[in-house]
Amino acid sequence: MNCGRSITANALSKQSAAQVLRSLNNGKIALASARPALLALSHHHDHPVGAHRPFSTTRPTHIKEFFPLPDTPQIKTTDAAWQHPVYTYDQMEAVRVAHRDVKTWSDRIALTALRTLRWGMDLATGYSHDKAVALGQKDPRAAAPKSSMTERKWLMRFIFLESVAGVPGMVAGMLRHLHSLRRMRRDNGWIETLLEESFNERMHLLTFLKMAEPGWFMRLMILGAQGVFFNTMFFSYLISPRTCHRFVGYLEEEAVITYTRVLQDIDAGKLPMFAAMQAPDIAIRYWNMPEGSQTFRDLILYIRADESKHREVNHTLGNLDQKNDPNPYASKFKDETLPHPVKDIKFQKPTGWERDEAI
Repeated sequence: MNCGRSITANALSKQSAAQVLRSLNNGKIALASARPALLALSHHHDHPVGAHRPFSTTRPTHIKEFFPLPDTPQIKTTDAAWQHPVYTYDQMEAVRVAHRDVKTWSDRIALTALRTLRWGMDLATGYSHDKAVALGQKDPRAAAPKSSMTERKWLMRFIFLESVAGVPGMVAGMLRHLHSLRRMRRDNGWIETLLEESFNERMHLLTFLKMAEPGWFMRLMILGAQGVFFNTMFFSYLISPRTCHRFVGYLEEEAVITYTRVLQDIDAGKLPMFAAMQAPDIAIRYWNMPEGSQTFRDLILYIRADESKHREVNHTLGNLDQKNDPNPYASKFKDETLPHPVKDIKFQKPTGWERDEAI
C-alpha cells in the first residue's frame, strides 16, 4: 500500500504558519536539526487515474501550525493535570516484548477482538513489517521490497494507534465514576489511574501531531474508528470489565511491539530522517527529557515505556475483583522495597501482577 509520496521535514519549531509557508514556497525545506514543528508530506502527482490512495495528507500550501500560541497574555504556562513519573534509561531499555497466555474464555474473547482490530489497523495504515520480518528469515532479498514502512507510514500508524488507545481509559473511568455516583460507593482508586492512562495516550497523539498533519481521509478514518470503538467499549465494559481490561492489555502488547520495531528500524539505518530528528518541545516538557537525550529515538523509548506500563496495569486490573478490590497502583504498600505494582516502571511485570501478588 505505497502511495508514492516522498517525505520532507521542516525544522522551524517556533515559527508562525506564514513563515512555514514562505519556507515551503521558497524551497527551503531541510531536515530537522532543531525541534520539528511538523513533517510535511509532499505530493508527487504520478498516481494513475483511479489508483488506490489509502491516506490523504495535507498539501504543503495548506499546512498550518497544529498548536498555535493562545492569545492569553496573563497566563504563562498551564501544567499537566498528571505529572509524568521519571524513567531512567536503564529502565526504558529493559522493556521487552511480552504476551500473556490465554487462560479463560474471557481472555480468549479479548484476544480474538484484539486480533480483529489489529487486522483492520494494519490494513488501514499499510503496515507490512510483520510480513517482511517473517520473509526475511527465509529470503532477505525478497523481503526488502515488502519492508515498505517509511517514516510517513510509521507516523500515520502512530497517529491512528494513539487516537484509538486513548479511548478505553476514558470509557472505563467515566463508567466507574457514574457507577460510584449512582451506587453511592467508593471506587477504591480505579478512576484516577484509568483517566491518567487516557491522558497519557492523548499526550502521545499530540506529540506525533507536532510532526505530521493527517489529511482529510485519515481524519474521517479516525472519526469513524473512534465512534465505533467508543460505543463498543462502552457496552462491553457494562457487560464485562474484566474482558475489557484484558483486551486493553493485549492492545498495549501490540503497541510495545510496534515501538520496538521502529527502534530496530532506526538502529538499522532504515529510517534516516527519524535518526536525525529531535523530539518536539511538548514531549521534552512532558517527559522531562534531559539535555543530550532529546532525539526522536529517545522519544520512542519514553512512549514504549508508557505503553509497557499500560500493558501491565490493564493485565493486573483484569486479574482483580472488579467491584471490591482496591487499585494497587493508587495504594501504598507496607513494605515499599519489595516488588509490587507501582506508578513508574521500577518493578516491571509485563504480563501483569496476579491478584495474590498485587493485593
